[in-house]
Amino acid sequence: MTAPTTVARTPELAPLAEYLAGVLKTVRPLPVLDRYLTQSYGTVLAREIHAATALPAFDHASIDGYAARLEDIVGAAAHRSVRLNVVGDLGPSSWRPVRLAPGTCVSVAAGAPLPAAADVVVPPAWTDQGMAAVEIREQPRRGHGVRRAGDEIRAGAVIAASGADVTPALVAVLAATGVDRVVVRPSPRVAVIATGDELVEAGGASRPGQVVDANSLALAAAAAEAGAFAYRAGICADDPEALRALVDLQLGEADLIVTSGGTGVGPGDIVRRALGRDGLGGDGVGRDGSVRFTEVSLFPCSSLGYGTLAPAGVPVICLPGDPGTALIGFEVLARPVIQKLAGAETVFRPSVRAHLLETVASPLGLREFRPAHVSERRGGGYTAKPLSAGPYTLSGLATANGLIVLGERVDRSPAGSTVDVLMLDRRR
Repeated sequence: MTAPTTVARTPELAPLAEYLAGVLKTVRPLPVLDRYLTQSYGTVLAREIHAATALPAFDHASIDGYAARLEDIVGAAAHRSVRLNVVGDLGPSSWRPVRLAPGTCVSVAAGAPLPAAADVVVPPAWTDQGMAAVEIREQPRRGHGVRRAGDEIRAGAVIAASGADVTPALVAVLAATGVDRVVVRPSPRVAVIATGDELVEAGGASRPGQVVDANSLALAAAAAEAGAFAYRAGICADDPEALRALVDLQLGEADLIVTSGGTGVGPGDIVRRALGRDGLGGDGVGRDGSVRFTEVSLFPCSSLGYGTLAPAGVPVICLPGDPGTALIGFEVLARPVIQKLAGAETVFRPSVRAHLLETVASPLGLREFRPAHVSERRGGGYTAKPLSAGPYTLSGLATANGLIVLGERVDRSPAGSTVDVLMLDRRR
């Protein structure tokens, strides 16, 4: 009798979109904080903001010149100038009220309070720049050089919605409208741990038996780019007890823990054993939760770990050890989690549709994120050039400004086709 043939089956892959949706459902934005403007940059507003005062707060000159009444200079021209008496001068720090009488004007600096009855500011270039009296040789339109109170923002108007990013420009608007404190979601604190007996600190070349820890440096930088307060918690040897102890130290300090390496099923892959559902110890780490490792339809970086650990329910993300795949995994999973913790309305990168310049092949059944250089075409639209270094290499990711997204049902995208591209933010 012939023995039955056993066929090894590959594990069923979780669809990436469903996996991400499931993870993000479990993530809750961080509790709100009341902060001074000086501490608010980079956070997300948790409440709608109304202007306490108008902007501008008072009528003022927007240019240097002569504040005058338009009716006194009607018809002024180069061949027929109008003469006005200069009865004073005002600077931005002037505070005494001034009213113009007919036939007079006041010399003003940009930002100076506008005298009562004045409705124009005449630029010096349109005059003889006189001091006691001035000859005006050109008639401006009513309101020229003048900014009225509330022209830009009225008192009580909504100036920022809940969920808005606090940018430098928004800080300026808030300060200018009398707001000095805001209620925000704080920047998440992200601890990054790299695992592996072979890892050594940066500063030298890798050699047999030693590999420079590029992962924790890159992932901490990626977390900071995403708006987090990121720090390296250290390199951990392939020792489950040491990893549990290091993670335990971060549970009271971090809002998110990101590990790299040790996500496989080999004897040296200790992250699954230390943090996974079947590898929890009795030391309190993960007592009320665990990290679930899932094979996801993602290329590269198909194996991802996500879960929460007690006592505070801190989320943990476990990424593979290869630096390139770890960075792709970060983009796909960790970055959206950071954005969700921060209370951002949009958690994913902006994307564009681009004209593909070269034919690319992709593994069927996996959603691939291919590093590319994206350019804006003259006349509108974008082009995407896949980087020859390929998806696994650091050099490709280092020069990419976009990631081409090739769906699970795509095994070949010919040159000239249109593809989706995630735009990478390289400004920070």
